[in-house]
Order: sequence, then structure tokens, then C-alpha cells
Amino acid sequence: MHEMSLCESLLDILKSEAETAKFTKVKRITLEIGPLSTVEPEALRFGFDVVMRGTLAEGAKLDIVTPPAEARCLSCFELVQINDRLDPCPKCGGTELQISGGDSMRIKELEVA
Repeated sequence: MHEMSLCESLLDILKSEAETAKFTKVKRITLEIGPLSTVEPEALRFGFDVVMRGTLAEGAKLDIVTPPAEARCLSCFELVQINDRLDPCPKCGGTELQISGGDSMRIKELEVA
């Protein structure tokens, strides 16, 4: 379950930002998790609660937003939305797509005190 290590990395980022921005408590964090990122949101929620226990983010609310996945079709050159890496182009049926979004995880917002 790599979500646990993702939560540990997230905690490291929060600690570093807390030092820089001089905050002591994280109240809410919004993560943007792309549908092609291979991150399982429910496993991440579980890991988040476990890893954040006893830290500056204990009790923080975790919001997850999922942007659409996008790819450039190398046949028709259209930018299209897809649901899976193996999806064909919905415009022309082409199978050579270059992923351009929806395959990452990032911190979108932090509410701190």
C-alpha cells in the first residue's frame, strides 16, 4: 500500500511548510488526485488518519478533488478527456495518446493556524 508512504511524504511537506510559514496546526488539506495517478483515495484517507496522529495535522479534514484526465491524441491532435490510460481517443478512435493531465497528486489548498 504505497498510500501510507505518500502520507508520510505529505507529512514531511507539511512540517517543512510549517517551519517556513510559521504555522502550528493544519485544519484542512485539499489534495488533487488525478484518476490516472494510481492513488486509491480511500486507502489514502485511512493512511492520512494513521500517519497524522500526534502531529500538527492530527484531526485535519482531508478533502480530495479529482480533476479529469486529459491526453493529446497523436492521430487527430485533439486534447481529449479520458478515464483510463488505455482508452482510445473519443474523437477519432486513435490509440496513441499522450497523457497531459490527471496522472498526479498535489496539494491544492491548506487551511492552517
